[in-house]
Amino acid sequence: MAGGYFGVVALAERLHRRTLELLEGELTRLGLDDISAIQATILLHMGADEMTVSELTLRGCYQGTNVSYNLSKLVESGYVIQERSERDRRVVRVSASPKGRALAAHLERFYENIEAELSGTAGDRGALANCEAVLGRLERFATARLSRPAVGLPALPPGPERPLAPKAPVEPRLSGSQVVWPTGAVHSRG
Repeated sequence: MAGGYFGVVALAERLHRRTLELLEGELTRLGLDDISAIQATILLHMGADEMTVSELTLRGCYQGTNVSYNLSKLVESGYVIQERSERDRRVVRVSASPKGRALAAHLERFYENIEAELSGTAGDRGALANCEAVLGRLERFATARLSRPAVGLPALPPGPERPLAPKAPVEPRLSGSQVVWPTGAVHSRG
């Protein structure tokens, strides 16, 4: 399945990875080895605002990353200030430090330069605005789709012709000091 909705999602994922690689290259060029591309992206999403960790998570795309871990690294490196709410001690508020705001300002110019480089090509500002609008509509569709029951294709029939039939859980058995898997593999315990 190469095109359509799935193709757009796959392309967006690849573009996100390439963008992180570009950002990593810029951080390397600046000689910054105390911040990763994901952490820099978190800084950019934070901007000049003070927010909770939950609010920050909703702003960005940090799939496959641990936001709390990355925030603790940003605090440790001096890019972010973290404070507990006086009213509710369970709530942690974060904001960019002066060091973090300076880096975010540089990275905003970095992205502006990329946009300028795209100007006059297939990626001109109008095309970027259209792309952003379409991706926003797709995101809203997917979000709305999550809140309603599945419709469309009928359930797959049971039986051997069902390619993705759930399998019984694979449980090893214990035999003395060994773990024996149904495949016949044997591992020593301890």
